[in-house]
Amino acid sequence: MADDSLVVFTPSGRRGRFPVGTPLLAAARRLGVDLDSVCGGRGICTRCQIRVSEGEFAKHGIVSAPDHLTEPTDREQRQRKTGRLREGHRLSCQACVAGDLVADVPETSQVHRQIVRKRADARNIRIDPLVRPMYVEVPPPDLARPAAHLRRLKESLREAFGARVTEAEVEALRRLHPTLEASGYRATAFVRDGRRLVDIRPGYRDRVYGLAVDVGSTTLAVHLCDLLTGEVVASLGRMNPQIRFGEDLMSRVSFAMMNEDGAAEMTGAVREALDELAAEAAAAAGVDPADVLEVAIAGNPVMHHLLLGLDPAPLGFAPFALATDEGTEVAAADIGLRRGAGDAARAYVLPCIAGHVGADAAGVVLSEMPYRKREVTLIVDVGTNAELVLGNRDRLLAASSPTGPAFEGAQLSCGQRAAPGVIERVRIDPVTLEPRYRVIGDERWSDEPGFEPAPSGICGSGIVEAIAELFLAGIVHADGTIDGELAARSPRIVRTGRTYTYVIRTGEPEIAITQNDVRQIQLAKAALYAGARLLMDRMGIDALDRVTLAGAFGSQIDPKYALILGMVPDCEPGKVTSAGNAAGTGARIALLNRRLRRELEREVRRIEKVETAVEARFQEHFVDAMAIPHRSAPYEKLRAAVALPAPPAPAASGRRRRRPAGRPA
Repeated sequence: MADDSLVVFTPSGRRGRFPVGTPLLAAARRLGVDLDSVCGGRGICTRCQIRVSEGEFAKHGIVSAPDHLTEPTDREQRQRKTGRLREGHRLSCQACVAGDLVADVPETSQVHRQIVRKRADARNIRIDPLVRPMYVEVPPPDLARPAAHLRRLKESLREAFGARVTEAEVEALRRLHPTLEASGYRATAFVRDGRRLVDIRPGYRDRVYGLAVDVGSTTLAVHLCDLLTGEVVASLGRMNPQIRFGEDLMSRVSFAMMNEDGAAEMTGAVREALDELAAEAAAAAGVDPADVLEVAIAGNPVMHHLLLGLDPAPLGFAPFALATDEGTEVAAADIGLRRGAGDAARAYVLPCIAGHVGADAAGVVLSEMPYRKREVTLIVDVGTNAELVLGNRDRLLAASSPTGPAFEGAQLSCGQRAAPGVIERVRIDPVTLEPRYRVIGDERWSDEPGFEPAPSGICGSGIVEAIAELFLAGIVHADGTIDGELAARSPRIVRTGRTYTYVIRTGEPEIAITQNDVRQIQLAKAALYAGARLLMDRMGIDALDRVTLAGAFGSQIDPKYALILGMVPDCEPGKVTSAGNAAGTGARIALLNRRLRRELEREVRRIEKVETAVEARFQEHFVDAMAIPHRSAPYEKLRAAVALPAPPAPAASGRRRRRPAGRPA
């Protein structure tokens, strides 16, 4: 076993040790990795392509390199000459393990394509964009009254629209003369913020577009919007390609610190992916990318820094200093948006709140506007690093908690990120202990007539519901242990070594919740609860008026199960609601309304940051929150609505304390 090599597959996070010489496709199949192949491993279909992630990966304790696979075979060489095997890729059926390795499975090689659940939520937004088209008829040149094209255009804009243009982009100046000449001096000027000429087109134009972008650590999403009507004309998403460098934020910071060109490589990967998404969105909507002249971007601090090309290393250790926390405006081309936006497009990156509470949290604040409300609301953007905002119009506090990727299905025995055919809903009969489930893409339950899908795994919302249902059925105790004595009552409960597992689906593939899966979710939910409780301590309150769950994962989980599991402090179940992709909505508001952009910048500076990494009580709250739903909190509001098992007896003194993973101490 000592000679075996560690193989890690991304984005699934599946990993295992294999003898040197094991075909990579065989390793993937043994681990249940979603990797396509239809030719039986003969190197014909080229669907099983992978890409080796190169560098030092501190989280896994390995160095990954291309030569940790065997040399390319003759079949691979032939497929590369035909163009079917992409440059930098290998055929996993031909390449064999020769050392420790991180192998990235691109989306094109996955059987079950990822679903990026970051749609544009319906929202009434007052439209006040920075860029507006202005059609004018400019007097032609006259020897009697000599004046430059730009001067005559400025005068025409002032007379027709009251716009006092004082600046002009160089590209707009280059196009000015040929455009006016070709159009008979009838043209549409695109003016930014009422003063800067950014483009000019011949004739009458009444459309200008912008991109609202959500750069998440796991997923990327772009929403192409008509700046004059607010209509979302296209929405697209994909996995963040940076996952191959690390599933969580601190792993990526480590990669940047331990590899000389690590940060630049991650910056290039995310910029290229965003440009491709932007171009695809424009094509899907039938929009000329040259008409995309404004971009607004939200992202967590590490994503924010990498997108802008800033060093993320200081975010890896106290005091977690940001390079900048202000709203940042750059040329869109400077962050790689060339094919999907016009050459005069500007990109606005929302302000960050603090070192671990970024522009995505600022987007959530703009979307939900707690600073305008009287009731005390806890807003939780659930992701690999959860951001929390608590308060009302009088006071706002913010914190982050290192929940890790477990809520998204990563690093769990049968966990998968959201894809068609993956289990997303689970119910367990408390009498028979039998499960039923629903998969993404099919509204029927598994016990209903006509249900046919063979699920390939279980995603985050399904895991949360499964563990909460196991708790309600008495299979999982409050301390998180699976009750092995119930194996006598149900074949679903099976012994696996020294612990027990609950089998949701028998057959191939078998889908089960292991004791380790329960522990991983306990660690994640305890970190989330502890962060929220710290904010409540700082504000001096013991009760919440409302809880809002945001983010791709937060929008999919049933709020009742979030309470049962103890992810958030007690609240009336009817007042625990989902805000959908609030960070993306905030980016869209900043895109469409320049005044609210400025309002956000003012309000963000009022938010008080609580740093969980240095708060003494975080560990205490974390340990208590390991129990389901909690070791000592009574959850009276939840108990009034849901029949919970009796609370656990008080723990003996001297209990061991555990440190949550994901953040340096």
